[in-house]
Amino acid sequence: MLLPMRRLASSPSLPAIYPHISPARRSLGLRRQHGRGASARRTSATPVVCCLGSLPVASQSSQSTMTGANPVTVAGTERPSEWSGDAIRRRFLDFYAARGHKILPSSSLVPDDPTVFLTIAGMLQFKPIFLGKEPRRVPCATTSQKCIRTNDIENVGRTSRHQTFFEMLGNFSFGDYFKKDAIKWAWELTTKEYGLPPERLWISVFEDDDEAFSIWLNEVGVPKERIKRMGEDDNFWTSGATGPCGPCSEMYYDFHPERGSLNADLNDDSRFIEFYNLVFMQYNKNDDGSLEPLKQKNIDTGMGLERMARILQNVPNNYETDLIFPIMEKAASMALVSYGKADDAMRTNLKVIGDHMRAVVYLISDGVIPSNIGRGYVVRRLIRRVVRTGRLIGMRGDGHENSEGAFLPSLAETVISLSSEIDPDVESRRKSILGELLREELRFVQTLGRGEKLLDELLDEALGSAGGDKPCLSGKDVFLLYDTYGFPIEITAEIASERDVTIDMKGFDIEMENQRKQSQAAHNVIKLSVGNETEIVKSIPDTEFLGYESLFATAVVKALLINGNPVENVSEGTDVEILLDRTPFYAESGGQVGDNGFLYVYGEEGGKQNAVIQIKDVQKSLGNIFVHKGTIKQGSVEVGKKIDAAVNGKLRQGAKAHHTATHLLQSALKSVIGSETSQAGSLVAFDRLRFDFSFHRPLTEKELLEIESLVNQWISDATHLETNVMALQDAKNAGATAMFGEKYGEQVRVVEVPGVSMELCGGTHVSNTAEIRGFKIISEQGIASGVRRIEAVAGDAFVEYVCSRDNYMRHLCSSLKVKAEDVNSRVETILEELRTARNEASSLHSKIAVLKAASLASKAVLVEPHNVRILVENMGDVDADALKSAAEHLVGTLQDPAAVILGSSPGDGKVSLVAAFSPGVVKLGVQAGKFVGGIAKLCGGGGGGKPNFAQAGGRKPENLPDALEKARAEIVAVVSSKAS
Repeated sequence: MLLPMRRLASSPSLPAIYPHISPARRSLGLRRQHGRGASARRTSATPVVCCLGSLPVASQSSQSTMTGANPVTVAGTERPSEWSGDAIRRRFLDFYAARGHKILPSSSLVPDDPTVFLTIAGMLQFKPIFLGKEPRRVPCATTSQKCIRTNDIENVGRTSRHQTFFEMLGNFSFGDYFKKDAIKWAWELTTKEYGLPPERLWISVFEDDDEAFSIWLNEVGVPKERIKRMGEDDNFWTSGATGPCGPCSEMYYDFHPERGSLNADLNDDSRFIEFYNLVFMQYNKNDDGSLEPLKQKNIDTGMGLERMARILQNVPNNYETDLIFPIMEKAASMALVSYGKADDAMRTNLKVIGDHMRAVVYLISDGVIPSNIGRGYVVRRLIRRVVRTGRLIGMRGDGHENSEGAFLPSLAETVISLSSEIDPDVESRRKSILGELLREELRFVQTLGRGEKLLDELLDEALGSAGGDKPCLSGKDVFLLYDTYGFPIEITAEIASERDVTIDMKGFDIEMENQRKQSQAAHNVIKLSVGNETEIVKSIPDTEFLGYESLFATAVVKALLINGNPVENVSEGTDVEILLDRTPFYAESGGQVGDNGFLYVYGEEGGKQNAVIQIKDVQKSLGNIFVHKGTIKQGSVEVGKKIDAAVNGKLRQGAKAHHTATHLLQSALKSVIGSETSQAGSLVAFDRLRFDFSFHRPLTEKELLEIESLVNQWISDATHLETNVMALQDAKNAGATAMFGEKYGEQVRVVEVPGVSMELCGGTHVSNTAEIRGFKIISEQGIASGVRRIEAVAGDAFVEYVCSRDNYMRHLCSSLKVKAEDVNSRVETILEELRTARNEASSLHSKIAVLKAASLASKAVLVEPHNVRILVENMGDVDADALKSAAEHLVGTLQDPAAVILGSSPGDGKVSLVAAFSPGVVKLGVQAGKFVGGIAKLCGGGGGGKPNFAQAGGRKPENLPDALEKARAEIVAVVSSKAS
């Protein structure tokens, strides 16, 4: 269930919240410039600020007012052991298990739902059941679900309850019990099991939900004054414009009961915290906004584990519970500070580190690798916030006497040590998690250095273009530094102020708000909708799949769809989707493509063929119903007709060979590069396979050959595959590996190549590895940071590939007139001859350009008052290297001070520009790099270089004459304006 995240009031103004900034820059480890010296390392007494979201966070004296009636204690003090986070979780699950609920595991943070970016609620794994698209496996369930939300990331550490990673405890009913039992059990759990004082509990209900109000008042016994009726915004849950919805009831804990009930406001965070939300999913919202009762009423609840831990452990915020505080404590020790003695700003920074470290460890464990797109960007952003926050507070080294090492792995060790009850798989992925964090941190530290260089360049531009106005760094540039290079806003502001440059905070806030809106729109909505397909599925059972045993079957047409709409019959030439009661066609899943083939419709008693339908794809939809997509090639077909289904056997054999080869490839990868590598995606097609896996570097030629050799050895072993159906937990206990992207029920299919591979897989496979015939890797490349891709062929595709390559080699040998074994040496000889010829040609071009330039020296003009010799000329079609040689010759030939600017159009729509300035010109403050870059823009390009020499290029040779004229006018104006 989604607990509401209410946004705080806007942050204080920028100047008010970072009076001490220079130490922060030094703690980032950036080099000092512009005349200020180094200072001592930060101590715990030094104020610290950290950028969270759109504005930095500084000391917040008001934060203590949000901690409730409990004293502001320091985490780590004695607490009753029975109320550890693990104990609270266990008591919740056991409570509902004793009341008939099935305890189910947390699903991955990467949801099996294309409409949702990350898992943000406990109900997500049950969405198909709530929609009626899948049958319920159990009447009611209970879970502790890992969740990620990043829409309120700027509030992390600043409030007592906002987090990016959290656990949602939930109990769910799928048409079993409803409102009365849900309310009574919630009260019993809270007051009896957890022992919360009833007089401290408040209840909210939807304003029109008299039934819930009556249950709380008359059957549970909550006093009327502690039951608040609230409006639709607070207490009516909807999944979108249409779909399942219903009123909800929330439980609140009162930190200040002494304030009484008069005018009590449940939205007052200083007094109340909502910890349990009960959603009564009893309506379907139609397109016109009307509500109709659902035939099956459901219960969806959510209790924030960290919130309940805060209450039971008697600490002032979620961060100081035993679920997060050990991570903060580790960070504090590495920064040589004490949390108990730290000011509010330092504590805020430690809370950010504690929260974000949990998020990145569990995301990486679930297969999300840092990158610049999608979920990978979320991980990268969180990691960079931890790194820059840690460096701000003085964290250095790995905690093991290596001052140059990364500190993220050490923090992650603490997170992993706390993970056994949350997700046991995290421990087994320790090596890959730590390795990924190490690489990402070291990479980001380098990025910080590049960011400072860019900042210096941006400041130079701001100063150079200011004219008579106050120089200002644009909001877009400030956001670029913040978002791409990890520069906290206060660091940018400080460095800019050292050079008397302001920053455009309004523009920065606009950029930040745009990003926040995009994040909220894409990441934090669970869409449920009930459409035409739901009505269809009510009358159609799941498709019986016969394709493991046979490629042919007789079936009955249960439904026909055109553009998603049901029809009774379809005629020749029409594209159609066909639903059968049984089928030999495999539907795309687990990375394997859907089968191709034909459906045949015959007359009565097997008479004349009435219709032929070519099937081009098969997809699963609406649970486990197979949708055959094809075209009516002949005749017509109608609902209720019997058909003969025939799968293309040659294509199916190709898919089988590639699917089994994929299993062998994964085993070979784990054997050669390490068991920590994991699958990140796959494609099993008729003619090839594609396998994505997590790894931090390209594979060497030796490793690729070893992988190929292993797979081919296993193929030649002619091992019979074994396939069994068993309970999911039994399969996991046996060591079976889950295939990426596949969703599993309680009973699973296990495909085993004895001694080599054991996978949970619903795909089709060869019966003996010898059927694969051979395996060849076509390519290996990176597709994202930390993710590699192998493409390969097997079966008939392998034979075709080898034959085609052999044919190419025959032609090559014929052309070069050498044997196959001599091709490499012959090609190397030809390449060396070509390099020599090119070098000779380049040298000749340079000599010609120099000779041509020598004749131009006399065209230099003398400009007062510094007697600068200026030469600006078009060198025709001279290439870039020759142009460079000519400019170097001229600036050396002309008497200092001299400025030489040359341009050329070497062909293919290209422009080359060179600027060479003698020391005397550079001393006047004129820089070649900046000068030539501005001229190059006129030719549709850019460039730069050193103060004395720079090159640039462009794509508009027709603009070169005008660009050189502008260069001549500007260089004359600049040098003549310099005072003597």
